[in-house]
Amino acid sequence: MKQPLRKDLEPVAASFTVKELVEPHFDPNWHFHPHYQLFLVEEGTGTRFIGDSIKPFVPGDLVFLGPNLPHLWRSDQAYFSKQSKLITKGIVVYFTGDFLGTAFFEQQEMAPLRQLLGHARQGLEWTGPTRNRTAAALRHLTTQPITFDRILSLLTLLNDLSHATDYQYLTSAGYTNTVKPTETDRMQLVHDYVLGHFPDDLSLDKVADLAGMTSPAFCRYFKARANKTFSEFVSEVRIGHACKLLMNGKLSITQISFESGFRTLSNFNRQFKDITGQTPSTYVKTYRQF
Repeated sequence: MKQPLRKDLEPVAASFTVKELVEPHFDPNWHFHPHYQLFLVEEGTGTRFIGDSIKPFVPGDLVFLGPNLPHLWRSDQAYFSKQSKLITKGIVVYFTGDFLGTAFFEQQEMAPLRQLLGHARQGLEWTGPTRNRTAAALRHLTTQPITFDRILSLLTLLNDLSHATDYQYLTSAGYTNTVKPTETDRMQLVHDYVLGHFPDDLSLDKVADLAGMTSPAFCRYFKARANKTFSEFVSEVRIGHACKLLMNGKLSITQISFESGFRTLSNFNRQFKDITGQTPSTYVKTYRQF
């Protein structure tokens, strides 16, 4: 039986948790939990799903998530091969909103941090200079013993993030998590199927059947929980894969369009711009600036 979408972290004596992750691939389960999560990818590539946001991830990916925001860092398929020698690395920090007391962040001095925590409920990512400073601070945090100084380090890091301006929101403004912890993990089945078959002609009837629903019922179910239609979801997965291929710079745009599941270049170009706001060539130029 698969694990439920609701993920409960192991209890610890310390006020917050910081972990270095070294695994063949990141956790492949789409899940959520009642903790804030600050996560840095140090090694590995794949597709990141957060709420209704779908984007590729590479080393340096830095994200801050609020409580109960569904997420999944899905490593590329090569990481799941039995013959693979690839590994993923990351640093993650978990803490609850009351980890320093129920009213700590309500104090006047905590206003910037309180605003940061509020923004995190929509998901945040940093792509500018803040990302490098935060990566260094997280690495330092992993070396510290569980003492008062470690709490100061985390608060200093959060304070730095609260004053940074080089961030962007991840989910749409109206996104809310409507998945119930007691619900069967149909969405996990959908994610797994689409990620394994997106280069092909996907059948809505097949996916609905996997979810144990009729096609019309599945379409209503999916939109209510993903805040987008199933076809929009598939397009974003395909464009996310195309973005990774563009970053690699090994294939032409025409080859990338077919590798990503598009049958015509014109359709690929149109959907790429609709989703990213840029043409494929402009996207490459923007990416190489970082």
